[in-house]
Amino acid sequence: MYIFIFLLMLFLSLLISYIGFMFLNYNYSMILEWEVFSLNSCSLYFTLYIDWMSLLFFSVVLMISSMVIFYSYDYMMYDNYSMRFLILVVTFVFSMMLLVFSLNMVSILLGWDGLGLVSYCLVIYYQNINSYSSGMLTILTNRLGDVFILISIGWFFNFGSFDFMMYLDFKYDWLHIFCILIILASFTKSAQIPFSSWLPAAMAAPTPVSSLVHSSTLVTAGVYLLIRFGNLIIYNELINLFFILSVLTMLMSGIGANFEMDLKKIVAFSTLSQLGLMMSILFMGDFILSYFHLLSHAFFKSLLFMCSGLIIHSMCDSQDIRYMGFVCKEKPYMTTCFLISNLSLCGLFFMSGFYSKDLIVESFLLSNYNFVMFFIYFLCVSLTVCYTFRLLYYVLFYNYSNLVMRSIGEGFSSYLSLIILVFFSIFFGSFFSWIIFYTPKINFFPFYMKIMILIFMVLGLLIFYFNFYLMNKKMNFLLTFFGTMWYLNWLGSFYMSNYTLKLSCFYKFVTDDSWGEYYFSSYISSILVLFSTKLNLMIFNNLKFYLLSFFMLMMYFIL
Repeated sequence: MYIFIFLLMLFLSLLISYIGFMFLNYNYSMILEWEVFSLNSCSLYFTLYIDWMSLLFFSVVLMISSMVIFYSYDYMMYDNYSMRFLILVVTFVFSMMLLVFSLNMVSILLGWDGLGLVSYCLVIYYQNINSYSSGMLTILTNRLGDVFILISIGWFFNFGSFDFMMYLDFKYDWLHIFCILIILASFTKSAQIPFSSWLPAAMAAPTPVSSLVHSSTLVTAGVYLLIRFGNLIIYNELINLFFILSVLTMLMSGIGANFEMDLKKIVAFSTLSQLGLMMSILFMGDFILSYFHLLSHAFFKSLLFMCSGLIIHSMCDSQDIRYMGFVCKEKPYMTTCFLISNLSLCGLFFMSGFYSKDLIVESFLLSNYNFVMFFIYFLCVSLTVCYTFRLLYYVLFYNYSNLVMRSIGEGFSSYLSLIILVFFSIFFGSFFSWIIFYTPKINFFPFYMKIMILIFMVLGLLIFYFNFYLMNKKMNFLLTFFGTMWYLNWLGSFYMSNYTLKLSCFYKFVTDDSWGEYYFSSYISSILVLFSTKLNLMIFNNLKFYLLSFFMLMMYFIL
């Protein structure tokens, strides 16, 4: 079954990508509308909007899904519920299709909510207490996004149509409120500040799930939705605030990855950093660049997660990078793929990530932001190089592993799925940049500005050595502050639940156990007991009452 689904998705991916390139070439788009039912003057339509952007994005989703399913054929071989895992992944792809091609806000909500629900089922796939707590944090944070979408649907209900394309070129005042709702919904799904804590927690899911869901599809759904609403969002008054939040997300995740010891959480932090990069260029108004980086990032980040899964398997399911070392001696093929994906993430010259990331940073150089924002933005670029080389150092070159019993096999499905993603991680950026831009996009700068990106990448290596100095100094406050995402984990989970629990306990003590217990529970029941007791006495002792009443009546007449 795994092989059949893999071949079907691969075929559909190639077919849809071909159709997408045809739509792009001829600048063609299509709206398909199906009338579900009609009652008098009220009609319910299901609308699909098909253009090159939706087709190419969905073809990338199908390509990565097919590779993940083929990879899972070996990875989940000994799992007792592998068919349930396959069904959940296919359901996730269907929900993604509903979101990508929908023009109607109601059908967008169905796909949006389906992504959150299936993601929750996949996060709690390994049924233990850590998975359950991570799953609850994931689903509750994503439900906030669903609430924002629901409010925006209610807002649209006042104006005649649920199809968002009807409003993209209008400049009404009420559209600003709608834009804020859509941006907040996208922030929850793409884990931007202050909703960032759920993404590292979702790493409790199996590694193929992280490769598909938490790197290239679910978390990028928010970015894709904002690209769709781009013309509305760029004119919002609060766009500078959201830009600052996206840059702070990049900074927070970059610092957090340098203090994290869990392999999958480091990769999750890198995903969060790249999502902040996509959001920042999107709020600057360049939607095509954001879309370009979204597609190129999906390939090398999925490859990075797959290689991480093989490393974790070889380490007896240990995810702590301090127990790893010299994996390159045992797994040279996987090590090569891991190295390529990391270098593409850094934006090494002429790899896939370079073509989108370099253009984004150069476009930022053309903006009119101040020096502080420039420094933070370029510091985030250097932090990417820092945590990447830190990960490579610990996993591939640092000492020997402390684990003596290790599995070495990789499997044919892992070989094939990795090499296909390696191909895309190297050549996709160059290929897509020639297709998506009608004219080559080249920015001209003075020499010192042109090499600024390279200087900050070298600075990232220096920060890497400084990071080792901090770790050796045992600076507990810094480790705690930076390692817990600036306390967002505590604020987003324990703080809310702890104080809500205390409030509910206080409410129970005041109402249920005191006044509420007396007046609404004990009081009414005690009155009923009293009346029933008196009534019982009158019914079962009626002769005595009759005699007593007779004597009382005689005494009344005599006196």
